[in-house]
Amino acid sequence: MTDIVGKRYWYFLISALVIIAGLIAMGISISRFGTPLRLSIDFAGGALMELAFEQRVMPADVRQVFVEYGYGDTIVQTTQDEMTVLIRSKELQEGEKAQIQADLAARFGPLTELRFDQVGPTVGREVTRSAAIAIGAAALVITGFIIFSWRKVPNALRYGVCATVATLHDVLVTMGIFSILGLLLGWEADALFLTAMLTVTGYSVQDSIVVFDRIRENMPKRRGEPYERIVNRSLLETVHRSLATQLNAMFILVALLFFGGATIRRFIATLLIGLISGTYSSIFTAVPLLVVWEKGELGGFFRRLFGRSRAGA
Repeated sequence: MTDIVGKRYWYFLISALVIIAGLIAMGISISRFGTPLRLSIDFAGGALMELAFEQRVMPADVRQVFVEYGYGDTIVQTTQDEMTVLIRSKELQEGEKAQIQADLAARFGPLTELRFDQVGPTVGREVTRSAAIAIGAAALVITGFIIFSWRKVPNALRYGVCATVATLHDVLVTMGIFSILGLLLGWEADALFLTAMLTVTGYSVQDSIVVFDRIRENMPKRRGEPYERIVNRSLLETVHRSLATQLNAMFILVALLFFGGATIRRFIATLLIGLISGTYSSIFTAVPLLVVWEKGELGGFFRRLFGRSRAGA
């Protein structure tokens, strides 16, 4: 029988390396942008304007117009045809939008407004706070549901906590990789990113519950076996179902990533990252963590660590 649980500390090490890399990226992002992720106007507040010209324009020339109106931190990007520009700036004052567009038309020729969104900083802060509350509330509800459903199993609290830790693992992995992509590719977290994170939270716990349920079924049947073997057996009995379900979803997401519209590409990529992390954490984080807790390995590690520290002192 393949011993998946026996190699648990290798899986923990892989997770730690990925999460640490993401935390470093989020730290760099905080130093540059003031937030762990580059935020779009949905969260940070500001104006987003997309304009199409009839001739090629240079981003620096378009930005100069905004600078003359006092918007020195404006960011201007062009598309592949160099005739469409995406402009991010602070919240525009009333009436200035029309003046700026008129000035741009006078300098670079006729233009067409394709999109304009403006969110005040107060609304952005409210969205950010609501996002954090929503993710936290989802984690608490999931924990409570598992504890209640497994109340007849010894140490039901451990199942809920391990599922929550796996969910936190997936949130950190997804946010960390998104932060890295924000630094490298300029990705910004918007309202769709929040939708993706909430979806990841749901997917993350799904496989964990399937394995936990099989452990609950096997414990009365195999009372003479060590807990670690029961858990490993339950994991092997359900891993094919987990992989089949998740791989089907991954194939669809990969297809959408390559053939879907550009406007949902980052949303799909975030879902795909979270789904991969959720599949991994359900098998290699939540379940092995149950064994670690049951065997008291973490407590023994800390006792040895602090015992050596006192002996050295």
